[in-house]
Amino acid sequence: MAAAGPESGGSSGSSGGLADFSFLCCSVMSYRRGQPGSQTIRKGHRGVDSTGETTYKKTTSSALKGAIQLGITHTVGSLSTKPERDVLMQDFQVVESTFFPSEGSNQTPAHHYNDFRFKTYAPVAFRYFRELFGIRPDDYLYSLCNEPLIELSNSGASGSLFYVSGDDEFIIKTVQHKEAEFLQKLLPGYYMNLNQNPRTLLPKFYGLYCVQAGGKNIRIVVMNNLLPRSVKMHLKYDLKGSTYKRRASQKEREKVFPTYKDLDFMQDIPDGLFLDADMYNALRKTLQRDCLVLQSFKIMDYSLLVAIHNMDLAQREHGVVDGTSQADTRRPAAQRALYSTAMESIQGEARRGGTIETDDQMGGIPARNAKGERLLLYVGIIDVLQSYRFVKKLEHSWKALVHDGDSVSVHRPGFYADRFQHFMCNTVFRKIPLKPSPSKKSRSGTAVPRRSCQGGVPSQPPLCSEAKAQITAEADVEQGSHLGRPDLLPRTLPVDEANSDSVATTLSTSSLGSGGLNSPANSGSPGPSIPERSPELREQLEDLQETEISF
Repeated sequence: MAAAGPESGGSSGSSGGLADFSFLCCSVMSYRRGQPGSQTIRKGHRGVDSTGETTYKKTTSSALKGAIQLGITHTVGSLSTKPERDVLMQDFQVVESTFFPSEGSNQTPAHHYNDFRFKTYAPVAFRYFRELFGIRPDDYLYSLCNEPLIELSNSGASGSLFYVSGDDEFIIKTVQHKEAEFLQKLLPGYYMNLNQNPRTLLPKFYGLYCVQAGGKNIRIVVMNNLLPRSVKMHLKYDLKGSTYKRRASQKEREKVFPTYKDLDFMQDIPDGLFLDADMYNALRKTLQRDCLVLQSFKIMDYSLLVAIHNMDLAQREHGVVDGTSQADTRRPAAQRALYSTAMESIQGEARRGGTIETDDQMGGIPARNAKGERLLLYVGIIDVLQSYRFVKKLEHSWKALVHDGDSVSVHRPGFYADRFQHFMCNTVFRKIPLKPSPSKKSRSGTAVPRRSCQGGVPSQPPLCSEAKAQITAEADVEQGSHLGRPDLLPRTLPVDEANSDSVATTLSTSSLGSGGLNSPANSGSPGPSIPERSPELREQLEDLQETEISF
């Protein structure tokens, strides 16, 4: 903690690690409160000046957006003149730097901002990543530099600035020095993972840059946009699988588009979100693969961003506004980047829609809630640039002294990954319950109602050997017994006079046929010759057959 002392205004003396950590936390809290009468409201490096404009490290948002667009235009243009080649190990460590004076130079245009320097990290490697996702250089420039970047108001707890491109294709986020440094170290492993599996819920990084202005370094990363602005999100959750302080604050709830947390989800949607079986399995497989990658990099404290678009609610809202019941026909523009939507990101060949009927997923994963309303889910893993280093270990030890160590979000990567997967696959996402007798309907080719009054006994598939054995054993044990139930009639034919296969076939027919042996249809019309069996045995086999059908 010696390095943290001068930064926090304290000395790097003989105080212990926990004392330094406590002092650092108190200093940060005091800094975030600000002084009375201060004209700048700060949250981390993000602030608002006296004119109401957003600032980041004392650089105005308008100047930062202009510098980003000038720098990306120059670096992508100069990169296009270099020949295509394979990515080499040293490419991950390359940093290119260009100075942009306000009066312009031989390489840079004139501009009305203060002088700044623009750095590009691993340009050849990120060019390969963009090509892997089908992003051409001209499309990349058009999306980021053709129109002014749009600043998002919800900065999150980190105090970062977020910009979105005019076509909703890319997100630009400011990151801290340690996060940018960690991403640069991850690039070789990230390169290997994308080659093996481009379908992933992990962030897609398209560029890492740094703007040096006013003596400060402002590092930014370009990523895929998870939430298209043209689709109204009715709910949004940041989920970690933790319960310690995982509830949205009152200040967050007052926002127009608040981000709720784990405890809020468990309270608002206790039954979870229901997905078709194929969709659920594909999503679970993708989460398992991604968590294994994050664990191998010793990454933790990441979250799953889940945004919910309620199609039925949107249709009702649109009808109220227009005075009609017509559905909203607006659709977001198709994203050019491959594997960029939630639907494309999940692993495997999941059937689009499955048992859920929807005309257009709009890039979202179709689902339903407990009310049966049609939903579209937009999901992605975020905040992956957190390494389990000394500071995180110390933070977990400090919290574990006061609270349950297994409930806090900061934990060792292996435990964190297991808890994350279990929460997502058991609490958040669930399979849609199967309808009665789906396996029997698919095998017989026709839907056979259990309590129909139509005549005829349909042919039934044979029971499995275990069911036959259980039926025979129960018949032998309970022969001549009525289990103390006076409402059951005595047997008219001993069980041992019939073959066990015949018993199984006969009673299976009575359990799945047209209302059983005592139904009006069978009592009044001729049918196949069926030996009469014990009602109690017939009832038990019906229960067994229903159990088999339900599973």
